[in-house]
Amino acid sequence: MSRPRVGAAMMVQRRRPSNLAAWWLADRTRHNADVPKKPTLPRSVAADLRAASRLLVDATTETTTVVEQMHHAIASGPFAWPARKLSGLVYSSIRGVTRAVGLTIDKALEQLAPALGVRSPGPEALAALAALNGVIGDVLAESGSPLAQPMELHRRRELPAPSRKVLVLVHGSSMNDLQWKRRGHDHGAALERDLGWSAFYVRYNSGLHVSVNGRELSALLEQLVASSQVEELAILGFSMGGLVARSACHVAELEGARWRAKLTTLICMGTPHHGSPVERAGSFFETALGVSRYSAPLARLGKLRSAGVTDLRFGFVSDTDWKGRDRFDFDGDRRAPVPLPRGVRCYALAGTQSKKPGARLRSDGLVPVASGLGHAPGKLELGFPEEHQQLVYGATHLDLLHRPEAYAALRAWLSGSR
Repeated sequence: MSRPRVGAAMMVQRRRPSNLAAWWLADRTRHNADVPKKPTLPRSVAADLRAASRLLVDATTETTTVVEQMHHAIASGPFAWPARKLSGLVYSSIRGVTRAVGLTIDKALEQLAPALGVRSPGPEALAALAALNGVIGDVLAESGSPLAQPMELHRRRELPAPSRKVLVLVHGSSMNDLQWKRRGHDHGAALERDLGWSAFYVRYNSGLHVSVNGRELSALLEQLVASSQVEELAILGFSMGGLVARSACHVAELEGARWRAKLTTLICMGTPHHGSPVERAGSFFETALGVSRYSAPLARLGKLRSAGVTDLRFGFVSDTDWKGRDRFDFDGDRRAPVPLPRGVRCYALAGTQSKKPGARLRSDGLVPVASGLGHAPGKLELGFPEEHQQLVYGATHLDLLHRPEAYAALRAWLSGSR
């Protein structure tokens, strides 16, 4: 696992730790100075194409195996052995040719690398990369693919010089930091404009386990606090980002991280604290496919989804929730309770597609209201104070990123100071 990074520009300055603090001090005294460019790691076109070709090869061989297993299941019987033997040779040949083609493409792209040069990806490419990481990001990281997104901290170029009050925004599954902006509105930029918080955006591989990303986020915030003059820290997590933020707080308390003492506010927006039925439905469907020997091979495709996605089944935030267990087993909720961080103002913002209050509120399309507000029986109840809960009516999951009611709640919660 690669170390978390504080953006490309900040990475260079980490070689001399005093530079980042100096940059903060300089910006506080020279407000009209140029804001550093948004740090974006340059990517090699050749590396991206090679990674994509390998991904295509892996997908082709996996699908070939699925089809072969279905063929064997259907063509079973006492006289099917010759046909199965012959088909086995055919499928082996397909896999062999696919790998050979992949190696040829890989060699060709390696030779073309100097001509293709280096580029910075645009918003569309970054969105596609984020979606890919959300679905199979754990596989990309394990294989060392250049398509695996490292955790980084970014600051918008158009935002003014940073203050000592820092707001860290953590995006959701299959998203990136640029997607905080929706329909012309960005909660981070608006809160910086209206309340003076300095907005920093996390970009990470949402296909990894939530607890893995939580540990990396804790390390990233420790670097930020150690190399700057942060006096107050707040975190806004959207969807999976709220789970990652809670996990980071849990890790920080266990390890005694310095940044934890700076944290005053945690806001979870549209966060599936107790899971999403969308992932549970996918898990049930995968289990149902395994009942029949004819459909069982298709379950292999369901197991291509990432560790981050399966963590959303019940809202895993700690290593103990998944270590030593088959994450594809449909064995119920066995989470260890992870309470909200002590001494921190914690808020929950959820959406419902229902237009008005009622006995039975619809979800936002992905997250049930009870899960979004942290309600659960027994020890899993998170206990957000009632006055720290807000429900946005007539809102889908992504609507929370731009609805005026959502921003009004965020502004009210962050308007106070230490």
